[in-house]
Amino acid sequence: MADAAESQRMVSSLAEEERLVAEAQAGRTDALRPLLARHADPLYAQVILPRLGSTAAAEDVLRETFATAVEKIGTFRWEGKGIYGWLRQIAHNKIVDLHRHSQRTGRVLRALAEEPAAPPAPADEALIAEEERRRCRARIEAVLVRLSERYCLAVRLRLVEERSREACAVELGVTVATFDVLFFRAVRAFRKHYQELFEP
Repeated sequence: MADAAESQRMVSSLAEEERLVAEAQAGRTDALRPLLARHADPLYAQVILPRLGSTAAAEDVLRETFATAVEKIGTFRWEGKGIYGWLRQIAHNKIVDLHRHSQRTGRVLRALAEEPAAPPAPADEALIAEEERRRCRARIEAVLVRLSERYCLAVRLRLVEERSREACAVELGVTVATFDVLFFRAVRAFRKHYQELFEP
């Protein structure tokens, strides 16, 4: 009896999931919210965090995964297995993309926002280091000017000034959830322009 009841619950859950996906694909994307909430914990704990090790980075990838799922729901094809496998693949792609494209940019931005901790270098080395910082700063600025004003501000506040998500949201006059979406779109736009300019 217990097995039969569990089987019935699974069938019912899949039917509800199929209905919500169909509604989202018909244009009501908020229908995805209960599905994303249902799959958030397993995606975070079993897929994303073990591959990144950083809770902050894992939370970022989870949010970006969900943003992409909402954006690309029209491409999803229902095959009777639910949406979790599709979400897991998106998350995997985000992790790979993060490792390939964002680490260097993130390190440069953080380095520009921090004071050097090393002892003073000899004059020649100090000049070389300063020139490298100028070159990095020029690259960052060259990309930022290509972004919209809100995207540019979101990147500066969060990465250069390293403000909290809450403080960034207040500065932009939006909710934290809205800032998260805005920030990830800004980062995605930044990566695209950075690659076009400096990674042909």
